[in-house]
Amino acid sequence: MSQDLEKIEAFIEQHHVLTLATCDQECVSACSLFYAYDKEKKIFVVASSDDTLHIEQIQKNNRIAGNILLETKEIGKIQGLQFRGIFKQNNSKEFSHLYFKQFPYALALNPKLWNIEVDFFKLTDNRLGFGKKVIWP
Repeated sequence: MSQDLEKIEAFIEQHHVLTLATCDQECVSACSLFYAYDKEKKIFVVASSDDTLHIEQIQKNNRIAGNILLETKEIGKIQGLQFRGIFKQNNSKEFSHLYFKQFPYALALNPKLWNIEVDFFKLTDNRLGFGKKVIWP
């Protein structure tokens, strides 16, 4: 595994909420979702209901973008990850297990799970130098 990808995935492991951006021909939308992450397959697993705007938009356009960030006012500590990928319904017990292992209380809600298959990451990490970018692939 490349050192760049290791830095990106170390950042992902430190957090548990992502912002998802979706769009269709009429409007754009953003929402926050809890996630579990599979390093081997580069997949975020999230839960969401069919009756949300972002899922309605994904039914029309499953290309998404998103971010995860460390909220800080200290310039030297700013970190944030941008990503792009494809949003699909989860049909894997393996990914379901991963999600419920991280969020066991969600089992009681019986949520619908979805996968984000990531094809691009860009990590900004000012701890490595002001405005330093780490990009994968």
